[in-house]
Amino acid sequence: MTPNTLSWWRNGEEDESKSSASSSLMAVLATVLAVFIVFYLFRRTKNGARLLPPGPRGLPLLGSLPFLGSDLHVSFAELARTYGPVMSLRLGAKLCIVLSSPEAVKETLRDQDAIFANHDVPVVALVQTYGGKDMTCAPYGPQWRMLRKVTMRQLLSPATIDGLSVMRQGEIWRMVEEIRGKAGQPVNLRELVSAATFNVTMVMLWGASLAHKGEERDALGREFGKAVEDMVDLLGAPNISDFYPALAWLDLQGLVRRMRRFLLLADRIFNSVIEERLMMMESCREGDPAAAMDKKNRDFLQVMLDLVQNPEPQAPMTMDNTKGLLQNLVAGGTDTTSTTVEWAMAELLNDPERMKTTQAEIAAVVGEGNAVEEVHLPRLRYLDAVVRETLRLHPVLPLLVPRRPSTTCTVAGYRIPEGTKVFVNVWAIHRDPQVWENASEFKPERFLHEAGTVDYSGNTFRYLPFGTGRRICPGISLAERMVMFILASLLHSADWTLPAGVAPDLNEKFGLVMRKEKALVAVPNPR
Repeated sequence: MTPNTLSWWRNGEEDESKSSASSSLMAVLATVLAVFIVFYLFRRTKNGARLLPPGPRGLPLLGSLPFLGSDLHVSFAELARTYGPVMSLRLGAKLCIVLSSPEAVKETLRDQDAIFANHDVPVVALVQTYGGKDMTCAPYGPQWRMLRKVTMRQLLSPATIDGLSVMRQGEIWRMVEEIRGKAGQPVNLRELVSAATFNVTMVMLWGASLAHKGEERDALGREFGKAVEDMVDLLGAPNISDFYPALAWLDLQGLVRRMRRFLLLADRIFNSVIEERLMMMESCREGDPAAAMDKKNRDFLQVMLDLVQNPEPQAPMTMDNTKGLLQNLVAGGTDTTSTTVEWAMAELLNDPERMKTTQAEIAAVVGEGNAVEEVHLPRLRYLDAVVRETLRLHPVLPLLVPRRPSTTCTVAGYRIPEGTKVFVNVWAIHRDPQVWENASEFKPERFLHEAGTVDYSGNTFRYLPFGTGRRICPGISLAERMVMFILASLLHSADWTLPAGVAPDLNEKFGLVMRKEKALVAVPNPR
């Protein structure tokens, strides 16, 4: 203490007898103030933390970050057994809610769909999508509705998808020929299927621009494919900027800088292809018949550029919107599709009898020696059940894309503050023994017995591989067709076995997209 402080203390002692009345008054005021503070804190607890869903307390500043394992969906499922299907926890400074039951999802994403119509967007995703100019990151509003309309009515309409079937078929048949050339040799199915899926996506995006460029197309595909893979990995990487938004400007891990580098590469490719297509369109307007495109077989790029040049007054399509949607279609049409095919093949290699059943159905519908075509797919009911069961056990996005409520609301009687990060643990719901019989078993037959009652629509809240509500995946029909076509072609082209001495492996690696921990390697044998 300083001398002045001690002097003040002594002066207070000397004047104590003279100010007993004042002291009594101060005591009363202090008591009232203390009661007020206790009452305020009680009300704050009652109206705030106490009404939040239950959950682990965590540590100051860090929250539950130190206690979660690398497989976040598994950690959330284990915590939900203690705290219930609506759980709260903090990841750094970010308040998070985890939903782990069909009832909780229904109350949140159907009954209050408009409130939860926004995604909680990672910092790096905003960079990747030109500031949220795509359909995934755009906030719910006029621009998002325009992008959704364009995607559903133009890009992914039945007419557009059917018109591109020849392009898809050509790429899948190239994959089959490659398999036949490797008969009896171990094949990395992840690499094979990823390359085929990427090529299919590219020809649907801008096939007309590259149809005459064999080696150049393949080189461009490899370069772009690597950039897309790196960007998807970054989107799923834990980022301090997301846990502590106030520190986002520092980019402490350098993830934003890395995403910008990958985006520069993707942007260069986009700009090159777009520029070439615009030149083709100009030549077409000048009367060059060689540059004309069949309207029935327009690729996605052509559809979007037509909308840019002929905008709708209320919500015009910009070039950044075009490139943002291209990013969505590439990420949504490659990694997710190839991952589902890889999981399905892994499950069938682990269950040879069910693989034989699937192959027998394909042979009966397609015919021995004939190539699989998309017209065969609606008749392959058992294969369809295999795909549905694969997506039940191995949902590609185990936590979907997190949502963010636009206003404070209530779920299951608990307060969910505006801006909270809301996870939907689809993986836990799909494996819940109270929801599914023999929940951990691979049993495609369950979907034959429940045909028509469990589908991809998002209205059956115990089965949500593509999400639900306004933000449900818009590419369900294309994804279903792609997975079925590739899987049927693989199974019909060869008899598959694991390499000698290799045991079945179904271990997972968590990320934005949940892949197998190790790439699937199998041996194709002539049928």
